[in-house]
Amino acid sequence: MPLLHVVYDLLSLPAVYRMWQAPFVDAKFDPILRHNDLRSVRRVLDAGCGPGTNAHLFHGMDYLGLDLNPDYIESARLRHPLRFEVADLCSWEPENGEGFDFILVNSLLHHMDTASVHRLLGQLSRLLTKDGHIQIVDLVLPKHLSISRALALADRGDFPRPLEEWRGIFEQHFRPVVFEPFALKMGGLALWELAYFKGAAR
Repeated sequence: MPLLHVVYDLLSLPAVYRMWQAPFVDAKFDPILRHNDLRSVRRVLDAGCGPGTNAHLFHGMDYLGLDLNPDYIESARLRHPLRFEVADLCSWEPENGEGFDFILVNSLLHHMDTASVHRLLGQLSRLLTKDGHIQIVDLVLPKHLSISRALALADRGDFPRPLEEWRGIFEQHFRPVVFEPFALKMGGLALWELAYFKGAAR
């Protein structure tokens, strides 16, 4: 089995995934904190929540985390006093029909082909309240040869996209409020390039 496949299999384990993400969790969420006041949030939908990577930020809130991976959901339930469900995000509907004013999509979409991304974002646009915002962070595929490009191509997600392609996809479904590229760094070296998008209902 190729080494990358071994790594991908390991990352499907909740404990391994949390360890891998731990050094970068705060840096990935920083743009969201700079452009939002979480104290004003009413209902949170964490779409593709993984093993509750960002759930600690929403303790005490009306929060729902959804993910396809039942092991991730089990791990999240053990670690956080919040609600988590195994669900297909593209078809999931809230039981009470209520929307969410804060929808988080963190590092999910580069695992999905373009048709599936549009299907998911279309679904999430229907779940977003008129006064709410969607918060998207995802992996960028740089155009030029670099460490960041090599890491994006080696990622277990098969669909990192150039910055402007992400912008075009997001703006088809949401009115742009913030679109901001940023990098995850270690020792001053840029490792991954990402995009942050804050969007409102159209």
